[in-house]
Amino acid sequence: MRLWETKSWGVSAWRWRDRFRSVYIIGGERIRGIMRKVVKFGGSSLASAEQFKKVGNIIHEDAERKFVVPSAPGKRYDGDIKVTDMLYGCYALADADQDFSAELQAIRARYQEIVDGLELDLSLEEEFAVIGKMFGEKAGSNYAASRGEYLNGIIMAQYLGYEFVDAAQVIFFDEEGNFDADRTNEVLSARLAGCEAAVIPGFYGAMPDGSVKTFSRGGSDITGSIVAKAVKADVYENWTDVSGFLIADPHIIESPESIDVITYRELRELAYMGVPVLHEDAIFPVRQQGIPINIRNTNAPEDDGTWIVGSTCQKSRFVITGIAGKKGYCSVNIEKDMMNSEIGFGRKVLQAFEDSGISFEHMPSGIDTLTVFVHQDEFIHKEQKVVAAIHRLAEPESIEIESDLALIAVVGRGMKSTRGTAGRIFSALAHNNINVKMIDQGSSELNIIIGVANEDFENAIRAVYDIFVIAQL
Repeated sequence: MRLWETKSWGVSAWRWRDRFRSVYIIGGERIRGIMRKVVKFGGSSLASAEQFKKVGNIIHEDAERKFVVPSAPGKRYDGDIKVTDMLYGCYALADADQDFSAELQAIRARYQEIVDGLELDLSLEEEFAVIGKMFGEKAGSNYAASRGEYLNGIIMAQYLGYEFVDAAQVIFFDEEGNFDADRTNEVLSARLAGCEAAVIPGFYGAMPDGSVKTFSRGGSDITGSIVAKAVKADVYENWTDVSGFLIADPHIIESPESIDVITYRELRELAYMGVPVLHEDAIFPVRQQGIPINIRNTNAPEDDGTWIVGSTCQKSRFVITGIAGKKGYCSVNIEKDMMNSEIGFGRKVLQAFEDSGISFEHMPSGIDTLTVFVHQDEFIHKEQKVVAAIHRLAEPESIEIESDLALIAVVGRGMKSTRGTAGRIFSALAHNNINVKMIDQGSSELNIIIGVANEDFENAIRAVYDIFVIAQL
């Protein structure tokens, strides 16, 4: 018997559901069977009873979806308040020794609306009594924020008929508040091994003393990844309100094309430039195990979404995978004759920035020049201190500063095998009368960073999108 069987790769190669025949691990041996999927649903997917029903249909239509990680209820409509924000506000009153009963009642009503809409025989009165008591005893904002996922997990388990597993019993932090990956994986794996199907709330775990500790905002993504690793899932499905990632910002490009498959490295490059993707820490547990992530849309479950993978031989539909960028940078250009032959020159320059607590973004250089790009808002109040330090440490001949710059990352695994990518970028920008302040390509050939003036930012993204996407359609 083969360890792993797949179907032949078809024309729609990015449709991973048609690629795999999932497997269970029985007696340490993989056999043909059903995939083991972990599914995480965001707050917008669970904001109301109507949304809960959509989620229930998605889960029940696929027997492979056995482990569910819910977020707290999000906004039901524009102008609504997320339950997590309601909990923070409620606890702030408790912490200030003010009456918080009305705010807690409003939160109870939000959950009761969901329970009633699902026609569940479930009472949360005891849970809210405990929450009220803990708020009064000032259990902490971490505890308060975690109750959104905790209560939604109870409702979800009841609705699906799955076992409820409190995250505080299986996800752990150390004394310093850092996530304890080894202990968590050991305990969580053992706990879920005996579950046919389970709901594990996202966002929180427990400190060594048993007190609740939350991840940063967006931490339910992390929990889903942790659970996927623990159960050795074949797929981690992350359901939200969009059908995967887009090649460019829809606020700049009208109806941009979607990304079918993206590697972890490409994702990191785009996330670094501000693309709102998965929580960064959610990538690593599944990446270590080679578990693919599928970003799906709760409101359009028929869409394939975006697949995030470690590596792939599948070519992108376009040369580039995505475009992203940020405004608000400045460049510090340092000139010195024979700089390239002076040992330690770069270290001396960077020492000046480090001493002022400023990190640099990019550092292109020439024979006699070195340019450091930094965030303008971090640099502006310390610029003269940094300039003086550079003069003292590196003794340059001149220093020039240019502000109001933007950096744009053009990312794609397809660029490595495509000639003339940088030339096409220059041509597109020149055709649109955009002056390039800097261009920097990493040794991996996975991304090209372009520096332009803030005022040219949107036009530059449109120009690059047109030349690499529109021209190929």
